[in-house]
Amino acid sequence: MSVSPAPRTTLLLTSIAAACVLAACGGGSDHNSSSSASNGSGNTTQPTTYSGVVTASAFTAGNASGNPTIAAGYYSGATVCLDVNGNGKCDSGEPSATTDSKGHFSLQSSASGQLIADVSTKATNTANGAAVANHMILRASTAQIADQGATNIVISPMSSEVQRLVEANGTDYATEKANLASRMSVAALGASSVTVSAADALGDVNKLSGIEQQSLLFEDNQLTNRYTYATTKFDRGDMYPDNLAMTGGDPSIVGASGVTALTAVKSTQTQAPITYAQAQQAAFNVEGIPRYDNVFIIMLENHSVGPVPGTPGILGSTNAPYINTFLTSNAQFTTYYSTGNPSEPNYTALGGADDWGIVDDNWWGCGAGTTGANAPTDKAFAGGTASDGQPLVATGALPPTDTSHLTGYTSASCSSTGSIANHNIQAPNLFTLLSQAGMTWRTYSESMNPGQDPRADSIAETTISAAYTGPGSNGTAYPLPGALYKTKHSPAMPYQTARNLPEFFANNRTIFGTQYGATQLAQSKDYTIPTNYNYDQFSTDLATGDVGNLNFIMPDQCDDMHGTGSDPSCSGGSTAIVQRGDDYVRQVVAKIQASPIWTNPNRKVAIVVMFDEGEGSSTSCCGWNPVTSNVNQAPLTYASGKYSPTTTVLYNQGNHGHGNSVFGVATNQANPNVVDSDEYSHFSFVRTLQDMFQVADPAQPYTYLARAKYSESFVASNIANLPELAGSADTHFDSVRPMNHAYITPATYTQKLNTVDVTGTSLASRAAGPDATQTNIWSLKSAK
Repeated sequence: MSVSPAPRTTLLLTSIAAACVLAACGGGSDHNSSSSASNGSGNTTQPTTYSGVVTASAFTAGNASGNPTIAAGYYSGATVCLDVNGNGKCDSGEPSATTDSKGHFSLQSSASGQLIADVSTKATNTANGAAVANHMILRASTAQIADQGATNIVISPMSSEVQRLVEANGTDYATEKANLASRMSVAALGASSVTVSAADALGDVNKLSGIEQQSLLFEDNQLTNRYTYATTKFDRGDMYPDNLAMTGGDPSIVGASGVTALTAVKSTQTQAPITYAQAQQAAFNVEGIPRYDNVFIIMLENHSVGPVPGTPGILGSTNAPYINTFLTSNAQFTTYYSTGNPSEPNYTALGGADDWGIVDDNWWGCGAGTTGANAPTDKAFAGGTASDGQPLVATGALPPTDTSHLTGYTSASCSSTGSIANHNIQAPNLFTLLSQAGMTWRTYSESMNPGQDPRADSIAETTISAAYTGPGSNGTAYPLPGALYKTKHSPAMPYQTARNLPEFFANNRTIFGTQYGATQLAQSKDYTIPTNYNYDQFSTDLATGDVGNLNFIMPDQCDDMHGTGSDPSCSGGSTAIVQRGDDYVRQVVAKIQASPIWTNPNRKVAIVVMFDEGEGSSTSCCGWNPVTSNVNQAPLTYASGKYSPTTTVLYNQGNHGHGNSVFGVATNQANPNVVDSDEYSHFSFVRTLQDMFQVADPAQPYTYLARAKYSESFVASNIANLPELAGSADTHFDSVRPMNHAYITPATYTQKLNTVDVTGTSLASRAAGPDATQTNIWSLKSAK
């Protein structure tokens, strides 16, 4: 790895400063004091009355608009105590009280310290009237108590967050209180602006209303998830830092069976049982991957790092000037591997960390049959309105069933349940996990026929004609070709549980086009166009903050560099289509970077520009099929505390890899031209996203999706059940790791590169050994 000089850039530490190893970890604001104090005359002072409320939120699944329903309430039956010794627990002897039916507490003490709200499973959340599902500890700092007044204290996830940030950043209460209010004062949930005062940010959310309340509840729900997880880590005595956040490597693999001496590197850090303050930091840096508010993933097609026969390369190409500027001005992962070929296996893997044996581009019901466990269970959709106002059309249980709308629909192999992999995946995926956590996701697709069912491919329309006028154009008008929008390019589409989500149709949204814009698409005759149809929800959502936590952006098959139709600028493998796709990336990135969510320095936002695959040959790494056998390679099933081979899923191919592909990252924090040359994959990216949004737990491998769970420790422990890895040279390089340097490549080891992909590029002569600087790209933070 190389890092260009960046004097204004520092690294966000994923470990806590030495002072924070102490139990209080409060930077001086929450130090212990005695239980009584002298007034100088030998008399003790009168005890202070501490009173206030413990606020709650409750997410309710089922909202079909694309934004979650979250209610405000209080925690009844929670224990509130003065944490005199600063250990994050309500110890015997510390003054305490139990919250009433309205979340109110009152206690007296002559001591001082932070207040702790211990919300056990015996407590009730009045927002939904249900018992609390998992133990959670919240706090209010001594600085907050002084600020709000001892009799008006609000303990909440927001109050915990301010003190966590004080400890993480080495700042003070006033600074982080203001930063939190600024963070929340941004376009959100469909409102072009939300103003949140510092008092409201730390106040009683039940007393607010409208978009301000909804914005705070949306954040409150995500913070609740984090602090519940922090409490879980604290209660079970996790070691700190997480194993896959350790500098030097995973300490759990040292001496493990199946781990070779060559790759069994030893961590340069030491671990100890986690403290309360450390647990809260770790919950926001799972495996060293910090929390992000929004991630935008721009998906491109069918071009390698370097040129291959029939296809120009991207790295260093004069036909892709913007993408190359994006890579060199920001950060890039230069040894990043795709899953396979053609497109669909890669998008499927990006949605759920496995291609499930799919090796073609057939429709999402292919090989599933019409009855049985894999048969589609899609139901008719009555229509409605998305959160951004888009009218949603009614659909049948299935979209039009013909080959124009569904690739391979009538082919004999596609209809069979025995000769082709099931394309209708029943497994969990990123979309269901985010939905279940009360977070949001979107897919933005260019050039859908207006009014169409997003589960079908787009079709040709001769009533629509336009000339592409950007780079690579010839200025001639061409009719709208078929297949500009393809369901094979949607990471959510193959997953039955994603399509069954109430918000599925609302979350499949439109984005502006370069050739066929709103004026041209409005001439469509094949579907009824709803009144007030929005041809560019993407731009609207950026302006009003209605984007998802996770956003996949799929240009059409001209602007993603794939190719279709008769326009020469959309000819696959041409220099013109590279120029066209490059310019579309420029336009999309410019839109994101001009948005209020990007320009808010207190939010963390990332843009990923990536290609689904390389074009060289089938080269695999990182948890994939190293012996290229097609026998019993479905991900392991977890049940009754054990992992065993999956026998109920047809899985006879897949995960053969397809070489190196371009992967660049820009964040709104810092972009100092970092190159990370260690090996990663689509599965690594899925694991990284799960850590980023805290929808998995490193202590429970089964919470990671499919192949994303295949860390070296997991592989070593389960090698007998992994026939595709039994002949592996070593577990270290055939395992999945988050994109954070969780493993150190031995100095003498030459990492895999697909020479066909990288011919003619600087990577072809890449030296052996690890990335030079081991910088965690996701954790970069601008100095303030």
